[in-house]
Amino acid sequence: MSARKQKKKRAVRQNSNVFAMFDQRQIAEFKEAFSVIDHDQDGFIDREDLKDMLASLGQTPSDKYIDDMIACAPGSSSINFTIFLTMFGERMNGTDPEHEILRAFECFDDEGKGVVNAEDLRDVMTSMGDRFTDEEVDIMLKGCQLDENSNFSYRDFVRALKHGE
Repeated sequence: MSARKQKKKRAVRQNSNVFAMFDQRQIAEFKEAFSVIDHDQDGFIDREDLKDMLASLGQTPSDKYIDDMIACAPGSSSINFTIFLTMFGERMNGTDPEHEILRAFECFDDEGKGVVNAEDLRDVMTSMGDRFTDEEVDIMLKGCQLDENSNFSYRDFVRALKHGE
């Protein structure tokens, strides 16, 4: 067995309803694109597959460029079809990936407890960067369960945002 096959890591399994985002024709087109990129036809796109695909297009990407491409897939060194489809679905729907939204909220979670104070978040959102109105923040926080200290679970919020749960 080649050294490449021995070192290959499996992609992290993603639970997702991503297949519901596309019709069968679109899924078939994505599967065809995936197969073109997956040069060794093992069901996973890895660094070597990306290098081969880009080389076939006359490109000579740096290792950092390839690593950055693979890093777009959450938690893995290779990309299976479900992750591939999820990545396209997120890009096509115009939302950030779940892990990026969580990282944004984690900036306000000094104690790492998975909660953010709603009033502190409101102050930041209405006074910094692309400022939101109080009404827009009210809409965002609608349905969030606040505890006795006006904290809400941003993990639950992001799960509902991304998966409708």
